[in-house]
Amino acid sequence: MFNEVSTKSSADAVFDQVCEQIVGGDLEPGATLPGERELASQLSVSRSVVREALQRLAQAGLVEIRQGGATRVLDYQSGTDINLLGRLLVHSDGSIDALVLRSMLEMRISIGADAARLCALRTTPELTRQLGDLVEQLVRSDDVLRSQDIDLAFWAAVVFGSQNIGYRLAYNGLASTYRPLREVIVAVVEPELRNIAGHRRTVKAIANGDAEGAERAARSLLESSSDHWAELLKALE
Repeated sequence: MFNEVSTKSSADAVFDQVCEQIVGGDLEPGATLPGERELASQLSVSRSVVREALQRLAQAGLVEIRQGGATRVLDYQSGTDINLLGRLLVHSDGSIDALVLRSMLEMRISIGADAARLCALRTTPELTRQLGDLVEQLVRSDDVLRSQDIDLAFWAAVVFGSQNIGYRLAYNGLASTYRPLREVIVAVVEPELRNIAGHRRTVKAIANGDAEGAERAARSLLESSSDHWAELLKALE
């Protein structure tokens, strides 16, 4: 069932291998893992390494460790959080999961638009200046990767300004998953990055306390690259 861990004999390697089998469907919900001794033998690691990895898998909501009993695989779609997105998005062979990517895009638009609405209701002059400065940095940027970093900072500021902790945590998860893919999706996101007018409309509505206007402007801005994303998703499917 499992392969010997040779190049990376650690709890990280064990965690990664078991997690991949759970997420990939090789280990279905309700399945039981071999005992610690058997796992350690299959993976060629110590039982303490296996124990640490299993504890991490349990904390991630991927398995349930029963005292004195078997370790049971859980349904990760019901018991885990957004921190698993990165692992779900990229398969072990490096390919992208179209369903997960589409879900992330829909989530980003929904959170971004509503965060802008809340931001307009709760904004401060300092936040408005920060957003304006970030837009001007975007105007001056000639490097697409740099522009992506600026845009991430822009939306992070909007989400922070919403004063919604749930949105902030969700955005952190989305951003951490997005960053490693920046170079891959440069051409896809460029229309949004170059939509300076859309950024400025969003900032203006937030500054004016126009909640509905901020929501509309933010949604329109976030959908600037929708056609490009649709083409990518079609290709992945």
